[in-house]
Order: sequence, then structure tokens, then C-alpha cells
Amino acid sequence: MPALTGLPKRLVENQLLEAEQAAALLDKAKKESISFTALALSEGKVKAVTMAQLASEEFGLPLFDLAAIEQDSMPVDQVSRELIEKHRVIPLFQRGNRLFVGLSDPSNILAVDEIKFNTGMSVDMVLVEEDKLAIAVDRFISDSDTGFGDLGDDEDLDLESPQEEDKKQDENDGADDAPIVKFINKMLLDAVKQGSSDLHFEPYEKRYRVRYRTDGVLHEVASPPVNLAGKIAARLKVMSQMDISERRIPQDGRIKMKISKNRAIDFRVNTLPTLFGEKIVLRILDPSSAQLGIDMLGYEPEQKKLYMDALHKPQGMILVTGPTGSGKTVSLYTGLNILNVEGTNISTAEDPVEINLEGINQVNVSAKVGLDFAAALRSFLRQDPDVVMVGEIRDLETASIAIKAAQTGHLVLSTLHTNSAAETLTRLANMGVPAFNIATSVTLIIAQRLARRLCKSCKKPANIPKEALYEAGFTDALLAEAEIYQPVGCSECSDGYKGRVGIYEVVRITDSISRIIMENGNSIQISDAARKEGFNDLRTSALMKVAQGVTSLEEANRVTTD
Repeated sequence: MPALTGLPKRLVENQLLEAEQAAALLDKAKKESISFTALALSEGKVKAVTMAQLASEEFGLPLFDLAAIEQDSMPVDQVSRELIEKHRVIPLFQRGNRLFVGLSDPSNILAVDEIKFNTGMSVDMVLVEEDKLAIAVDRFISDSDTGFGDLGDDEDLDLESPQEEDKKQDENDGADDAPIVKFINKMLLDAVKQGSSDLHFEPYEKRYRVRYRTDGVLHEVASPPVNLAGKIAARLKVMSQMDISERRIPQDGRIKMKISKNRAIDFRVNTLPTLFGEKIVLRILDPSSAQLGIDMLGYEPEQKKLYMDALHKPQGMILVTGPTGSGKTVSLYTGLNILNVEGTNISTAEDPVEINLEGINQVNVSAKVGLDFAAALRSFLRQDPDVVMVGEIRDLETASIAIKAAQTGHLVLSTLHTNSAAETLTRLANMGVPAFNIATSVTLIIAQRLARRLCKSCKKPANIPKEALYEAGFTDALLAEAEIYQPVGCSECSDGYKGRVGIYEVVRITDSISRIIMENGNSIQISDAARKEGFNDLRTSALMKVAQGVTSLEEANRVTTD
């Protein structure tokens, strides 16, 4: 275990006789498989300081003087009172996701395992003197009437799901399941607080891990004992209204968590049978993300104007494209919120409905009952719609009906999984949609990615040679007023980044682009025509965000290509 750098250490005076007695007690403790600390205290021959020094040398652990730290600065809120009292330990320092815990008995591995499981943090042992530890623990207990480290927001957390109470009674009869319930509630609540988008519960042969996707990047937050994999999966399936007895096929479910009187968060849940158990992924669906407003999404002024102009046209098709997790849903819902007024009839077909919006008729498509996107669209057209949203155009039938709706006086919004605006048009052609229908129905295409924002508190100017910037794609016009920064990292962010910003390619279908479509032109020709018309591609938009100091060049390279 690495030594603690920068932390004060006490110089301990060793008496030869005491050292010999301590060494003899250590040998005796090993032979009899009992606690060295308990044996030394019972013998009463060795001072606590000598005992701590010998244990430090024997076990290779750092030794720390509790007198050198103020108890008010200890992160005691990270560990519950129950564990502090049970194992006689005290949290000393926190460095990111690492928690340094003071204890006098280095053989107490159970304490470390329990603290690691309950906090979801990496726990490092630090040896302290038994007499000073006893004073610190007793002072903490006397100053506290309630436990620390529990879910402080438990009273505000309300997990709603029909039929849950009956199932929960069957599943969680024993007291042993109570920690599982608390652990999962804490994981869900912490993910929402951190602004994560997904939670991954992953079983492996010898370990189990929980990861959050925050700002587009996965990081491990907890590693509960692998033998709890079945109970964790069962609890999540009960909360999601799934069949807990079915472990052979994937299942989908949903959890609703009430954070406060005015705020509730939905989780879309999916299970996947793997080699060592069920992997469960929860997607966080926060309705407030759809209320951000178009100004918060990161559109450049000219891109915002193109989107707003297309939204206010009485007919046509707006397509939003990009990979999974690129923010397509938020872009579409932002547009729907703008259109959601009393005089407009809006219907959506989604798989599944991710965010519930008041005033919009939302339909969950279900292949099991024969309600696919095409069937929902046909029904919409008999419901006197003004605006129609299709969650995704996946086949020729859905594309044909959507284009028919766009050509007959309706505004249609939808998504496709393509890499750029130009590829979206050729993708429709490859599906079998006639070129004439594409050219006359599609009015706007938005290709997008999400990049991490630089933390405003710690970002610093980047010293990058001009030659490297030109090679990355910068022009003299971009560099003229560029303020390029790089990530640093501080207590307020994650690796120098905090939050995300959209990077967009917004292309209006002009006459010149329509002619290329009619002539069955390829994506390269369409892309060149869009550039000549003045529409920035994704790479240019990303470099503009770099020049504005919003994100870093490394992040722009991660989400876009030259």
C-alpha cells in the first residue's frame, strides 16, 4: 500500500524491551489467530504507540498521529455511525473516490470490506494508536445522536411502482435484504445527484461492479460482494415490475423515483442474461432535461435560427441523427415543447416513451401486440394531427408513411442512426425511398454529438503550437479570437470537465442539395454542397466550441473526426 504523502507523521521513540514484548505478542497473535490489538491490550505490557509502530512495520501500513488532525475535518459523514461503532474505526481523509480509514487493528479486514461496500469507495487502511482512536470514536458517538453515511434523503425518496408492495414482501422477507434495499436506493439517488445518464450493474466471475455514465464517460463507483449479485438483480427487477423468476431472457421495465414534491425521475431498466448473472442497465430519464430551452443546448446562433424556422413551417420533415447517447431525444423534445401550444395537436410514437410531456399525445409502440411505428403513424393521420413525431425511422414502410404525412400538410419530426447529415439522405435512398420524395419532404437535418464542457473553476489556457492547430482543422478566422483551454481537475468537476454541450451540423435542404438528391448523388457530393452553402459540419462546429473555450481539443477529437 503506498504511503500517504504530505501527511504529518509522528516520530516514535522505541524502547528495546517494549519492542521485544510487542514482537512476542505479535507472534502469539498469529499462532492463536486472534487480534493483535486485543491481545496487546489484555496483556497491558505494551504502550499503544509502540504497538502501532510495530504493526505498521509488520503489515506495511502508514502510521498516523490522530492528534495532528481536527475531528471536524474528518469525513465522518461518509461512514455510518453503526460501522464506526461496530468496528472502532474513524474516517481520516477523502481524496476523490478514495477514503482513508484509521484503525488500530490491521487484521480487521472485515471492517474495510463492509465500509467499501456501504460507501462505494476505495478504502485504504491507516494505522493509528489505540488509545487516541478510542477517544476519537467515543467523542464522535457522544456528539452524534443519529448515524452518518446513511441515505440522508431517504424520507424524500419514494419509489413508485404498482404491485411492488406484494412482490417486495415475497422477495425481502429476511432482515438480510435490508442492506440491499438501502444500497440500491443510494446508488439511484447518487446517480441523479451526479447528473449521470446511465447506471450499470455488472456481475463477473470473481467480482461485481457498479458504474455510472457521467458526462458520457463510464466510471466505477461501487464493488459489492459478488455473492450479492442475485439479490441486487432481484431487487431491481421487483422495483421495475419484471418477472423475478425469469433469468434466461432480457426484460424491460421502468422505475419511478420521487425526489421531492415537485420532481420525479424515471429509470428505464433493461436486463441481459450474461455468463455470471444478469447485467442490468438503468437509463435516467429526467423530465427537466426537456425543459432546458433551446438556448441551453449549444446551438450556434445561425443553427438555432435554422431549427426555429423549420419548426414554424406548417409542413415538412425534420430529422435528427447521431449515435445512441448523442442527445437526439432532448433535441426533439425541446422542439416539441416549443410547438406545444393550445392550438396545436401533437402526437408521438416512441419505443419507449422516455419523457412524459403534458399536452402531447404519446404512444408506446409494441411489436408484441402489432403496434409498430407504421401502425401508429397510420392511426395518427386519422386523428387530425398538426405535428407528428416518430421515435425512429427503421424501415421503408415507416419512412414512406412519414414522408406522406410531411407532404400532406403535417410537420414530422424523427430520428435516424447515421453519422452525418449527408449520410442521412443517402440512408433514406438506400431504404428504397424515391429521390423525389426525399427532396420534396425533408426540410432540415440535424446531426449531433455531445462533448464534455470544461470546468469553469479549474480550466487553464492550453499552449498548443499553431502548426498542430492548423493540422487539427483550425482556420485563421477561427484562431483570430480563439481562447483555447485544457482540463485540470478540481473538487467541483470530474477530470476537468463538468456537464456537456451539444455539437451540431444543421443543414437546410436547399435547391442545390435537392438537385443532387434528384440526380442520385452520393453523400460526399451532398456534403460538399452543404459546405458551399455555408453549413458547418460536425468537425467545424466542434472546433468552434474549442475556440470559444467551452471544451478542449482532446474532447473535440474524441467525439468528431477530421
